[in-house]
Amino acid sequence: MKISTARFGDVEVPRDKLITMERPILGFESLKRFCLVEVEELKPFLWLQSTDQTKVAFLVVNPAVICPDYRIEINSNEIAELQVSNAESVETYVIVTIPDDPRRMSVNLQGPVLINSENNRAKQLVLVNSGYEVQQSVLEMLDRHGVDLHAETPTDATEEELVPA
Repeated sequence: MKISTARFGDVEVPRDKLITMERPILGFESLKRFCLVEVEELKPFLWLQSTDQTKVAFLVVNPAVICPDYRIEINSNEIAELQVSNAESVETYVIVTIPDDPRRMSVNLQGPVLINSENNRAKQLVLVNSGYEVQQSVLEMLDRHGVDLHAETPTDATEEELVPA
C-alpha cells in the first residue's frame, strides 16, 4: 500500500505493517490507522505516521532508551484488548514533543503507546498514579541515567518490563 505523507513523500507500507488503534491517541480519536516510519539519521526515534490523515505523524521512542528503569503496570483487560498471547510481542513507545527550543524536548511517559507486533493492534494507555509525567524532559532523563543516544543501544534497552496489574 502506498501512502502519500506530508513529511516523507510517498511511502510504501506493506498491508501487514498497518497498525490499527484499538484506543486512539488522545486528541486524535478519528485517526485509527498508522504505520511506523524509520529514518536512519533519527534513530532511535521513529515516526508513528497516520495513514488516515497524512499530515499527522508523531515522533516516538522506546522509553527504555531514555529511561532504562521505565516500568508500567497493565491490567489483563488492557492486554486482552490487544489480543496479546506473548508479552514479548508488545512494543512500547512514548510520544516526543519538540518545542522551538529543542533542549526542552519532552516525552509523555504517562501515555505510552502499546503495539502488539503479532497483529499490529495498538492503543494509547493513560497511566494513573504511575509517578510518570506527561512532559518529562528528555535531556534531564538522559543526564539522570547517563544515556548517550549516539552510542549503540544495548540489547536489553529495547525490552521494557510489562508488569501485570
